Amino acid sequence: MLLKDLRQVTIVGLGLVGGSVALAVRRAMPRVRCVGYSHRDATRQKARELGVADYIADDLIESVAEAGLLIVATPIRTFETLFERLADHLPADCIVTDVGSTKVQAHRWADAILGRRVHYVGSHPIAGSEKRGLEFARDDLLSGARCVVTRRRSTDADAVGLVEQFWQVLGCNVHTMSPAEHDRILGYVSHVPHLLAAALVNATDPDQMRFAGKGFVDTSRVASGPANIWTDVLLTNSDNAVRGIHRVVKELLRLQTAIRSRNTRQIESLLEKAHQRRAEMIEFKIRNKELL
Repeated sequence: MLLKDLRQVTIVGLGLVGGSVALAVRRAMPRVRCVGYSHRDATRQKARELGVADYIADDLIESVAEAGLLIVATPIRTFETLFERLADHLPADCIVTDVGSTKVQAHRWADAILGRRVHYVGSHPIAGSEKRGLEFARDDLLSGARCVVTRRRSTDADAVGLVEQFWQVLGCNVHTMSPAEHDRILGYVSHVPHLLAAALVNATDPDQMRFAGKGFVDTSRVASGPANIWTDVLLTNSDNAVRGIHRVVKELLRLQTAIRSRNTRQIESLLEKAHQRRAEMIEFKIRNKELL
């Protein structure tokens, strides 16, 4: 199936990202029917009030009955049960993707449960906020964001192509890689930073935090993310998270040793290295219009 032949997109899970995907589909793909579903009645009612999708289904099976593309936007550890519920009800050749932050486990569940009637391609639009909930969804959340698409050697090439084009139409910069590479990279640049922010906050006395300036606020921002979502992320990418923690601990110990020994040159060298690396990252992001 080509993107121009796509007739219906179904989004299961209408939180911040799922709701934003639905709104973006309505804006960028007006000829495609957008169907949304949430297991919470209150969320479905809110989605109708906000006009998030063309149709909000009250039944999960009904929502996917005519789906050409299904986007799963629920917590990662719900995927297994969700795939089991949907496996016999998805249209033949339906393409299934998701917005989850880890990919190896998602591919394993899809391969074991969905079979060959449908095609699974992993997706991770790297966009979001520490805020959560449908009320914060917006149709431009994905604009300029990087989206990683994941595939295995056996993944259907046409399905991969459609998923890549879909995210591009919604405004994403798409990069395709293996699920293992995704989990390794995101473990270091996304999952470990969340752990560091949480550790920083937990290591600081609440009375001391009242004196915190913008630097502390900015550094700790991601610690505001929902604990249940991040628990799922860490438990489905535990090896990379542990390796990432080890790498950061080594760097902290280098700084600790340099400070304890009052080694001015070593302290400056380590701080300057970080300064330069971050400057290069910001320059890259600006050049690729990933930062406005």
